[in-house]
Amino acid sequence: MSAKVNLKDYLLEIGVEELPARFLDSALEELKELAAGVLREHRLSFEQVATYGTPRRLVLYIKGLPGYQEPLEKEVKGPAAKVAFKPDGTPTRAAEGFARSQGVSVSELVKKPLGHVDYVFAVKREAGRPARDILTETATGFITGLHFPKPMRWGDLDVRFARPVRWILSLFGEEVIAFEFAGLKAGRITYGHRFLSKEPIKVASPAEYFEQMKNNYVMVDPVERKKVIRQQVQKLADSAGGRVEEDDDLLREVNNLVEYPTALLGNFSADYLQLPREVLITPMREHQRYFPVTGPDGTLLPKFIAVRNGTADHLDKVRAGNEKVLRARLADADFFYREDLKIPLAQRVIELKKIVFHERLGTVYDKVERIGILAGYLADVTGTGKHEKNQALRAAYLSKADLVTNMVYEFPELQGIMGKEYAVRSGEEPAVAEAVLEHYLPRFAGDRLPETLPGKILSIADKIDNITGFFALDIQPSGSQDPYALRRQALGVSHILLEGRIALSLEKLVEAAYRGYEGKVRLENSLEKVKADTAEFFKQRLKGIFSDYGFAYDVVDAVLAAGYDDFSDALLRAGDLSEFRREPAFADLLTAFVRANNLSKNTVIRLVDPAVLSDASEQRLYDRLSRVREETGAYLEQQDYLSFLTAVATLQKPLEDFFDSVMVMVEDEKVRENRLALLSGLVSLVMRVVDLRKIVAE
Repeated sequence: MSAKVNLKDYLLEIGVEELPARFLDSALEELKELAAGVLREHRLSFEQVATYGTPRRLVLYIKGLPGYQEPLEKEVKGPAAKVAFKPDGTPTRAAEGFARSQGVSVSELVKKPLGHVDYVFAVKREAGRPARDILTETATGFITGLHFPKPMRWGDLDVRFARPVRWILSLFGEEVIAFEFAGLKAGRITYGHRFLSKEPIKVASPAEYFEQMKNNYVMVDPVERKKVIRQQVQKLADSAGGRVEEDDDLLREVNNLVEYPTALLGNFSADYLQLPREVLITPMREHQRYFPVTGPDGTLLPKFIAVRNGTADHLDKVRAGNEKVLRARLADADFFYREDLKIPLAQRVIELKKIVFHERLGTVYDKVERIGILAGYLADVTGTGKHEKNQALRAAYLSKADLVTNMVYEFPELQGIMGKEYAVRSGEEPAVAEAVLEHYLPRFAGDRLPETLPGKILSIADKIDNITGFFALDIQPSGSQDPYALRRQALGVSHILLEGRIALSLEKLVEAAYRGYEGKVRLENSLEKVKADTAEFFKQRLKGIFSDYGFAYDVVDAVLAAGYDDFSDALLRAGDLSEFRREPAFADLLTAFVRANNLSKNTVIRLVDPAVLSDASEQRLYDRLSRVREETGAYLEQQDYLSFLTAVATLQKPLEDFFDSVMVMVEDEKVRENRLALLSGLVSLVMRVVDLRKIVAE
């Protein structure tokens, strides 16, 4: 039977208790990849694999499945043809034995060349199995193959899933694909909206599923649902004379919290608009999942938009309930804010002695002292002016003080934001207040970087203190585990240094941070190990960043292999190497380096003795290398690596003449070692900038 006859769709719905919003997108993506992989593995063709979902269901929809697997045709190699058959074509015992072992007749054996020799092959054909049998065997794996950040068990069952599974729908065309999971039997029954459709729904075929869901108040397609929410929210904002700023994260979260969205417009007292903008937005966005409404000029309006999981029925009561909850939140925020303002921010710093930063690394107050020392060090090595240095030091002292305020205790998301606000209200310089906020930046991938110099200094100091401290305790990210977000902080430091073109030594920075812990806490790792580990840790971050900048992978490898202690310098070298690679002279440079390196790679570096140079080509290469070394010294100081590489490339011609005129590996040890020293001198010169061994020749 042809595999393309009677194409049918397969539908799998996993009904669950409400999933956390953050689980849904990744689960649907994983389910899609898992199903496509299983189908290919079992030779089942398909037109499309799609996934859909709501908080209560994960849906796999496979369109255009054939009734049978593709037939399997497998070739098994046998003996050489000249062994299997006599010159007259008569099969030998070797051919007969091979055919018998493979279950085919001798006449079915085929000859095929393999290299320069002909071999016989047995071609085995296996008819495809019914698709229903394959689905029955693999469908359970579509469920058990999913992974979640925090899976759970329920009842006395020995299974794990994101949330308890309550029903399973499994249909191949009109036929139920029966299997069991967690004590449930897959069938054709599903359920609609939890509150608007309580009766079981019998699904005859996958083609009817989506319409039946819609009739029972479930928008299964998250793309459609998201579009509806965006349109409803914007329409309500327009009706209020305002707008809702783009917020993909909030929109995605709300989308994953509802099955049938209905947006509503709520109000709160305009008196609360006197509070800082973030104090209003945070309770709305982070705690209630409301969309704040702003006016044409970007100022907040005393309005919000919520999204209900249901219809427009009794919407006034729902609106009143949401307004009541928000009113209580804002009343708390108003009280906390006014209470916090009674105490200047600087007076709160002493309270940080009561807060543990880490049980093995001391208190937050200890950390503030370390940050201050590091900020002073960074200001000095970057040539920061006295006034900006004092601003950075003052900001370092105040950087964590808002952690003991009522507002941040209630709304941790506001740390740094409230620090800036309270610093301003306490009479601190605006630059100091801004640095208190900026020292937390960047907080996530794509977040803005600190813009002020004190803010950059403080951000680097805070993050390098964390990284060094935890590495000294031998606490490092492993696999997907990074409980202290050290990867994110290393990326933050890297981006600040690179985009700010800040030149400093990572090794010396880590050493300065390590000194801040010595003698005060018990450290597991030595300074040398911490420096080595952090260097490798940052190297991995730099590889990713440089790749994102568009540099070829071998350019990145070549630059980092030559050194990256100064990130901004490594970036300059990557840029100049990429530019020089497009020049015709690059081939000359690469050729010269490779030839010199191949011969001298095991040589102990030593000085060339001019008195031993016996051939004119040796002398010319030595003279040219000496001039290039002198010329490139200025380029290295100026970080003009394009000119450096161009100058070194001029060594290709004298090097070629050298190889044409003399043999390097002569018996005379003194001559041999001197010629190797000449070549290693060329290699070591190039290696000051790039390691061309990493470059893949084009």
